[in-house]
Amino acid sequence: MTFYEYITELTKTYRAYEKMSPALREAACIEVQSRYEFLPLDKEELLAGRKRILPVGFSNEPLLGRSVGWFYDEERFLQALEAESATEEQFLEGKALLDFWKTQETRSNLRASYPEDIKNAMPYDIYWEHSQVAFPLYRVVGAYIDYDKLLRLGLDGMRAMVSKYKAQAQKRGEDVCLYDACYRALDALSGVCQSYARNARAQKRESLAKALENIASKAPETFFEAVQLSWLYSLISGVLNYGRVDNYLGDYLERDLKAGILTQKEALDIFCSWWRLIDARKTVFHGRIIIGGRGRHNEANADRCALLAMEASRIVAEAEPQLSLRFYEGQNPALMEKALAVIGEGKIYPMLYNDDVNIPSVMNAFGVCREDAEDYVFFGCGEYVLNKKSLGSPNGIINLLKALEITMTGGFDLRDRKRMGLNLGKLTDFDTFEDFYGAYKKQLDHYFYVLARQQQMEYDYCAGVGAFLFITMLMDDCLERNKSLCGGGVRYLGGTLETYGNINTANSLYAIKDVIYDRGLISRERLLDAVAADFVGFEEVRSLLLSAEKYGNDLDGVDGLAKDLHEYICNRVRDLRRITNMHSYMVVIINNEANTVLGRFTWASADGRRAGEPMANANNPAGGTDTSGATAMLNSLVKLRTDIHAGAVQNMTFSRELFTEKLPVLKALLTAYFKNGGQQAMINVLDPGTLQDAIIHPEKYGNLMVRVGGFSARFVTLSPDVQREIASRTLHA
Repeated sequence: MTFYEYITELTKTYRAYEKMSPALREAACIEVQSRYEFLPLDKEELLAGRKRILPVGFSNEPLLGRSVGWFYDEERFLQALEAESATEEQFLEGKALLDFWKTQETRSNLRASYPEDIKNAMPYDIYWEHSQVAFPLYRVVGAYIDYDKLLRLGLDGMRAMVSKYKAQAQKRGEDVCLYDACYRALDALSGVCQSYARNARAQKRESLAKALENIASKAPETFFEAVQLSWLYSLISGVLNYGRVDNYLGDYLERDLKAGILTQKEALDIFCSWWRLIDARKTVFHGRIIIGGRGRHNEANADRCALLAMEASRIVAEAEPQLSLRFYEGQNPALMEKALAVIGEGKIYPMLYNDDVNIPSVMNAFGVCREDAEDYVFFGCGEYVLNKKSLGSPNGIINLLKALEITMTGGFDLRDRKRMGLNLGKLTDFDTFEDFYGAYKKQLDHYFYVLARQQQMEYDYCAGVGAFLFITMLMDDCLERNKSLCGGGVRYLGGTLETYGNINTANSLYAIKDVIYDRGLISRERLLDAVAADFVGFEEVRSLLLSAEKYGNDLDGVDGLAKDLHEYICNRVRDLRRITNMHSYMVVIINNEANTVLGRFTWASADGRRAGEPMANANNPAGGTDTSGATAMLNSLVKLRTDIHAGAVQNMTFSRELFTEKLPVLKALLTAYFKNGGQQAMINVLDPGTLQDAIIHPEKYGNLMVRVGGFSARFVTLSPDVQREIASRTLHA
């Protein structure tokens, strides 16, 4: 199918179903999409399944299209026509169709529905192009589907499940369009399997063709078939993360190994092929595969699978998948030994998640029982959700340091010289630090209130444009309730808010308290003048601010303020659940490269940071300010509560020497950190000077992978300011 044929058929189908149930319209259009977006079988890969990014269609995530719901991408649209050497007539017809899709786009129609206070608080949507405190994000992301159910039932079993719930709904006298749409969606996936089977047979790959024909209807019987079905379902569903792989694949692997159907090497090759396909998807912040942890039904089988997964990540050293190891005291020590060995080679995976801290934290933060909490998972840059039971899409961003800037200036953006936020008076109007701190909290409350309402509006709007069928089918309670993912189906509907600039804000507030209010070393007027001038001509002021205590050195003063700010933000955001229909609304302190991107639009700050410079990543110390050693840095990290938010990331940079000559020291350091309440660790292992040399000589470091924030990338592909921010982080030897 050419793109011209695709867009013509998709538009015709959409219009035919425009007045019908959103679920049926989605299903009909997915069938058309599936015939265009799945790419031919790659001869080099063991597994089938690659997709192109569509110029027009239905999606749950901007990484898979331009936005959530119905979307269009004009640039990609025109490129597709040009690539096919479309005729002039086809170009004209195509542009006419594009004009239609512009009127149907979910994002712009949702934006137009905002009340004036939301529009005024967030006049722009694109955080990497504009200066403002808060931004909306348009997506329904982060769902972890029930792969166990998928593999147990197969597609025919899924159809039978849909039939059962349809019959129950009919007895209750309910509309059954959702179930009819599910049938059609499953048929589309069967069609994808059969199409790939024909493709494989044409390449004379009979065993692959047979496996694809089997999973087009039946439940998978082998490890290979289980991986293949899981992968194709992930692709067509739009989910970007792949669950607790060792739990749902471990039994298949063990059975095939014992039966002699598969060797260890062949299983590893399958994993490596899957890993390459995941990386080729280029979802950047996603691609999570989770291994280890409590709640797995057969730990021995799962452990063998987990060890193979780590070896695959050692061999296929790419940005994705983001392999993540959950661990707990008493777990098979071979898993942590393997993890440290792989990380010590300079690999960026696995990331480490401490069940002994996370499970009680999730119980409190989400308000769920231990059984549900034991099945916590994390997606994207580190946001937590409950496997197959919850949605926690992060649909808002707030720049905490920008909020501090406009609170100091009376609601004035120093970068773009415009009014912004609440005018609560300037710093000079507050006689005590407590009064100023209270005003800052009031500024935050204003934005928190707007962002919580925006998230609820987005869920409500998305429920009216589509059912997100493939996710709905494999999330607990949706089919039982005859409700879609966003329309009241999922057991725990949660929303999350991404916060940036947390630590720079804490450092700045402490510097204001200490240098101005407590010790009187600088007047409030002089600080405002110095900040407005980006410290040019005010070098002595900047020096005093830089010399104030900084988070990351185990100092009670600044760490105490960071703790107070952290708890205020987390608790205030959690409390706003009451104005929504969500089960939870929480902060995520995950930080990708947005700490650097948002820093470009944030003026000089009271911690001594210059205008446009990056902000600290997540809860980590600002680059180079943790000068008291690794133990002090880790001690600061564990002071911030882990049970009042939906995820945070801790990036750590250690020398290669610690993983070789000083491995016992490294193990003792990490053991103490996790016992003291460390929730998570993302580790870069580097030699001193490597990143600085890579900035100067990028041609020598094409394969150097680094942790950016909640994701990883090749260092040389990052923008210069992101590179500098990563290089500024303290390397602990």
